[in-house]
Formats: sequence, C-alpha cells, structure tokens
Amino acid sequence: MPQEEEYTSDSGSDFTEYWIDWFLGTKGNEYFCDIDFEYITDRFNLTGLSTEVNRISAAIDIITDNAKIEGQPAEVKEQLEYNARFLYGLVHARYIITQRGLAKMLEKYRNGDFGYCPRVYCKLQPLLPVGLNDSPRLQPVKLYCPRCEDLYNPKSSRHAAIDGAFFGSSFPAMFFQAYPHLVPTHPTERYVPKVFGFQLHEYAKLARWQAVQRQKTEARLYELGVPVDNCPGGYVDPQEGEEEPVKSAQ
Repeated sequence: MPQEEEYTSDSGSDFTEYWIDWFLGTKGNEYFCDIDFEYITDRFNLTGLSTEVNRISAAIDIITDNAKIEGQPAEVKEQLEYNARFLYGLVHARYIITQRGLAKMLEKYRNGDFGYCPRVYCKLQPLLPVGLNDSPRLQPVKLYCPRCEDLYNPKSSRHAAIDGAFFGSSFPAMFFQAYPHLVPTHPTERYVPKVFGFQLHEYAKLARWQAVQRQKTEARLYELGVPVDNCPGGYVDPQEGEEEPVKSAQ
C-alpha cells in the first residue's frame, strides 16, 4: 500500500475539516482540481467504476464527508483511504472534460500549476497533464506542450507517480476545443549543433531539408485557404536577429 502523504496548507495548519480539501492540500496532488459534490454523488457519473474500486459506496462516503474512518484498524483505514483517493482520481478524469471541470483546469493552466515546457524555443509555454492510457495502473501522467506538441515527464517524483488515467488521454484535446483562442503558434526555431560557429555538413543538410518540407506544407495549406502565419495552431517566425544564417563545414 502507498505510504501516507504529507498535508500542507496555505494557513500552515495540518488540520482540515473536509476530505477533498485534505486531498488537494496534500503534496503531489497539485495537478488535481476540486470536484463538485453533486458530480461525485450522481451515480450516472460513476458508471463502470465499481469494477475498478473496492467498496465504492464507502469510498464515496469518505470523499463526501458522510463517513469517518477514525477508530478503524490501521490496515482497514489505509485500504479505505486508498480506495477514496483512487476513486477521486478516476472521477477526476471524467469531471475535467465537463464544462465546469474545464473552467477549473483553465485557471490552473493560466497559473502554471502544471509547469512550463523545458524546451528553450517554447518560451515557458504552460503545460497540460495527459494520460497515455485511459485504463488505470498502466502509465503515469505526462505533461503535454501545445507549442512543440511533445510530451515531458513531470519534474517532481511526487507528480511522476500519479496515474495517467486520473487525467485521461482526451483532456488536452478537449481543453483546446473548448478554448481555441489559447492554441499557441508553433515556433520555427530549432537548435542545430555547431563546431566553432559552423554547422556540420550532415546536420546542416538535414536542417535545410526539414525547412524545405515545412515550406512545402505551408504552401499547400495556403492553396487550401488555411491560415498558418501567427495564428492559433500556425507557425510564428523568429524575431529578426534571433536566427543566424546557415554556415556548414564540410
């Protein structure tokens, strides 16, 4: 069973009256948003989860503060607490693709609660959590950058241990469907290794080929009437002076 997690709060108190507040205040759970009680208690939203969570009714009662586990034997208490956390995570994946859930995740996204892309040319683009699989216990959560469209591992080991199914594989796509104005442009800058300021011939040749392919793709999109310059989902050229001319050493 997982070890007991440490709780911290903004007030510095180690006591909280509500289970959800305790859960969200536990270190390592910063990616999660608070789920409305009405959503958790609606049995329709829990369809199919009884096969994943043991004693699901007891877990619901713990999450909604309708049952206390103090006084239970340590082993039973630990199992009930684990079931409640696991159920919350599975319900969370469903909640965050609802209108209310997306709005709460939007606030966390704007606050940078999920971190920023480590790629230099993405210029601190906020990330979004995503699961590689919708089934639990298969893959840990990853972080998606909508600018370079790549995935990254969380920096913290606490976050890296979170099940990816607690966010689901559809969340980033649903997020940008709901907020298309937040889709960033894609940078065209790329790093090419150099020796004393000169690009190696093979690297330079590959860089030129990739640039030509991108230009051909842009040309085809222009012909189809699809905007690609400085628009959501399109490309943004580097500022003047940011990219050096290509020099290759044979």
